[in-house]
Amino acid sequence: MMEIQFRNKNVHYTSAGKGNPLVLLHGFLEDSRIWDELVNDLQKSRQVICIDLPGHGKTDGFAEIHEMSLMAEVVKAVTDHVGIGGFSIAGHSMGGYVSLEFLRKFPKMLKAVVLINSTPAEDSVEKKAIRDKSVRLVGRNKKAFVSMAISNLYTDESRKLFAAEIDSLKKRAGQLSAKNIQAALKGMKIRTNYVMELQSFDKQKLFIASEDDPILDINGLKLLAEECRADFVPLKRGHNSYMEDRDNLTKTMHFID
Repeated sequence: MMEIQFRNKNVHYTSAGKGNPLVLLHGFLEDSRIWDELVNDLQKSRQVICIDLPGHGKTDGFAEIHEMSLMAEVVKAVTDHVGIGGFSIAGHSMGGYVSLEFLRKFPKMLKAVVLINSTPAEDSVEKKAIRDKSVRLVGRNKKAFVSMAISNLYTDESRKLFAAEIDSLKKRAGQLSAKNIQAALKGMKIRTNYVMELQSFDKQKLFIASEDDPILDINGLKLLAEECRADFVPLKRGHNSYMEDRDNLTKTMHFID
């Protein structure tokens, strides 16, 4: 894992393979290691860059609120440092929001945008209230929040099939500070709607969604994909498709640009 300095903070990333660069962004309570298996396959034919977003993995926290704009600027700092021009970007869940903010700020840099179990829609009023409640819970009992938040991403079947992997994810997320978890929750709450940006993007765009995602409704995502004139790929099981349907996700990612 490599490191750069941005605004006097440490940002960690990895880079593997050569040519036709693809940037992968993890989701909330995750880190760049979620992509390890995918990178092992994709690096054979292209360069793959994975970034620990602010307050996650080995990257420092930056502020009380980690807005999507800040996260996109961190991604820009890494890609500038690595020296890539046009590239594709794919983000899981919160990483999808960051990808869309990057599209809003730096559209000419992108060749493709891929949303993996993510949405261009903003939080509903109800979801914003849940974010506020989550911020308070993290302050009272971080461990309980992390365990509950991660467990809720999976179907009952997946919790049994991937028990060891889920436990590992919880342990890594448990190492994040309460302050940084809260900063991400606050940033996601105030993110904007990106439908217009995605509609205006005239290059490859793809929604990847899971049939039994407890967090995002696949039928709603399918309608959004149509609205954004994007391709749509359904996968099996729950929200964390990089774990729950890794083989089909990997096959799909081979067709990016």
